[in-house]
Formats: sequence, structure tokens, C-alpha cells
Amino acid sequence: MTETSTPATDAVDASSGSASRRRWLGRGLLAIWGPGLVVMLADTDAGSLITASQSGAQWGYRMVLPQLILMPVLYVVQEMTVRLGIVTGKGHAALIRERFGRFWAWVSAFTLFASAIGALLTEFAGVAGVGELFGVSRRVSIPVATAALLALALTGSYRRVERIGLIVGAAELAFLAAMVMARPEPKALVEGLKSLPLGDSSYLLLIAANVGAVIMPWMIFYQQGAVVDKRLSKAAIRQARADTAAGAVLTQLIMIAVVVTMAGTLGKHHDGAALQTVGQIAGALTPYLGHVGGTVLFGLGMLGAALVAAIVASLAGAWGLSEVFGWRHTLNERPGRKTAKFYLTYAHAHVVGAVLVLASVDLVNLAVDVEVMNALLLPVVLGLLLALEARALPEQWRMRGPHKYVARALCLVVMAFGLYMVPQALGWT
Repeated sequence: MTETSTPATDAVDASSGSASRRRWLGRGLLAIWGPGLVVMLADTDAGSLITASQSGAQWGYRMVLPQLILMPVLYVVQEMTVRLGIVTGKGHAALIRERFGRFWAWVSAFTLFASAIGALLTEFAGVAGVGELFGVSRRVSIPVATAALLALALTGSYRRVERIGLIVGAAELAFLAAMVMARPEPKALVEGLKSLPLGDSSYLLLIAANVGAVIMPWMIFYQQGAVVDKRLSKAAIRQARADTAAGAVLTQLIMIAVVVTMAGTLGKHHDGAALQTVGQIAGALTPYLGHVGGTVLFGLGMLGAALVAAIVASLAGAWGLSEVFGWRHTLNERPGRKTAKFYLTYAHAHVVGAVLVLASVDLVNLAVDVEVMNALLLPVVLGLLLALEARALPEQWRMRGPHKYVARALCLVVMAFGLYMVPQALGWT
């Protein structure tokens, strides 16, 4: 009997021969893949999709190229969290506190809190908007969604939460069908790929919003915490990277699908149109895609995006704050005395987000503003991530050669862009 080498977790036993290969195919991928796909499906959250819709409506196909450029940036950033989590066995905030002290741990906690609450606002805004598409008041849809999300965390299993997140997030594939129904013109798409009007301040502001919509602080905390809670071993790093790469491609394809759908419909006939509500986005699509494409597909995709992102953002916030304060935090234990503060933080984030959205009016502008805020926080978040990658990992697990310089260059460009946008975002110019 020959032993076959399999990327392993505590739940995957090494075995031999063809039985081992069958077990790998049946259980191995599910045992290792998941954190990358879930976090990337959450990346195309309600706020991101609203931002992509606004981008396609106002700038048409000229917003496709930025989405393609952001694909490798997204992978590079999240791949670092995979190595940090698996090799050290610690979450992001715990590593910051250990390596750089309490002050930087508090800074990271602030950025995490701001981005996680901002994300939850946009997710509940998305749920409210979808409910209103079908005549359901936000006073009904938001409490129901909040109760479902709170119940999900009480299952006592990270793997169960992850799989439910994947099923819910799969609804976002509806946007690919909507893109096909929009019948984009290949010639216009190619022309749009050649045009980047960087001299226009409104275009730059939407670029900043798209950067913040694709690379979000809570994603870093979530994926690192997830690979720790899933107990992935170093042997699983290769497959965890593949999971992250597949997720990065998928999430950006969904963003591109939304941009192209809007560009091929509303952007084509009403170039520069601004959208103020989720209902207006669906209503603008309906004359071109019909009720099924404009309302049903859009609503299904938006609801899936909002719910999976609400799971991820709230967990990221609860994990990160628990690490800063030294609380026990895991989804693999039901609420009890030791994990009470972790679960209360998770629940509190949902309740705060739900209450704020119930009082909000301009949900689309709120979503874009949140994504711009994420872009402004990136210099701090990515700076700490790069510092941890260089200091917290043993030498053999650090980036080296061309990979190191390309990854750092991509992160520095995003950080510089975030700093460049500060005066404009704050109205100083």
C-alpha cells in the first residue's frame, strides 16, 4: 500500500492508494477550499455591486479595465493572509498586537470596526432594497435577515457556516446571466478598455470607490481568522492559494458583469445617469432586460451578495476585536461563558447595522461613501499587512524574488492611491 500525499487539515486523514484519491476528490477540496471563495463572494457585496452599477451607468465600459487591474491586486493581498494564518496559527489582530504592541492593535481595531460596520450598513441596505423590489417593507425584511444571520452563528460549526455562505453567495451568478441578456457590443467594450479618463475628478472618485469595493479591511481579518478556525495545516497552503485565486477571478467577473450590464443598457442610452436607490437600478434595467432580468435576477444576485457579506463582515469584526481584547473566539463552540463576548460582539454589530439602515434614506450614496472610506483606510491596513508578512513569518514562508517586489509594488500603488484621494474625498480640493 502506497501513501499518497494530500493537503490536510485536522479533519482530513492521510490514507493510501485509490481510496485516498477518491477521498481527496470527495472531501479534500471541501475540507480546504472555502475561506477564499466565501471571502471573495462577500467581496462582491451589496455596496460593491451598487458601486459597480453606478460605475457602469455613469462611465460605461470605461470602468471595465479598472476591474481587471484589481484582480491580481486582490489575490496578492488575500494570499498573504492565507500564509500568515496557516503558518502562525493566529488571527490578524492577534499578530498585530503581538508584533507591534497595543497601540497598533487599537488602530487596526478602529479600521476593522469602521469597515465592518460600514459593510453591514450596505448589506442591510441591499436587503432592504431587494425587499422593496418585491413589495416587502424594510421593517420586515431587515429584522428577518438579522434574525437569520444571528441564528446561523449559533450552529457551533465554522464549516457549516462556510457552506451556507457558499450556497447563499452562489446566487450572485445571476449577474452573469443578466450580462448575457444585456447583449453588450464587443466593439464598444474594446473601445471602453482603451479609455481611462483619469483627468476627470468624478471618474477618479468612482475609481477610489471601486478600489474600496474590491479590497476591504474586513476581508483581511476574515480570511486569516477563517483558515485558523478551519485548522488548516501548512500542507494545505497550495490548495488554499488556489481557493483564493479562484475566488479573486470569480468576484471580479461578477463585478465586470454588473458594469457591463449597466453599460450595455442604461449607460448606452442614458450616459451619465445617477441612481439613487436599489429600486431605481432594477427599474432602469427592466425596460432592457424585462421583469426576469431587471428585477428577479438583479434582486436574487443582490440578496445573495448582501447576506454572504453580512456573515463575513460581522465575523471579521467579532474575530478581530476579540483578538485585540484577548477574548476566546471560535465558531466551533456554541455560546457559553468563555465565548460570550465574541458572540455578543457578532450580535451587536448586526443590531447596530440594522437599526442604522432602518433610519437611512439615500442607500446608494451611502454605499459609495462606504467604499470610498475603505479606500482611505487601505494605507493603514495594507501597511500593517506588509509589515506582518515581513516580520511575523519564518524566512522560508516569506515572499521572495520577483513575487515579493511585484506584490509590494501593487500594494504600494493602492496605498498611494488611497492617500491621493484623501483631500478630494474630504472635500479639501
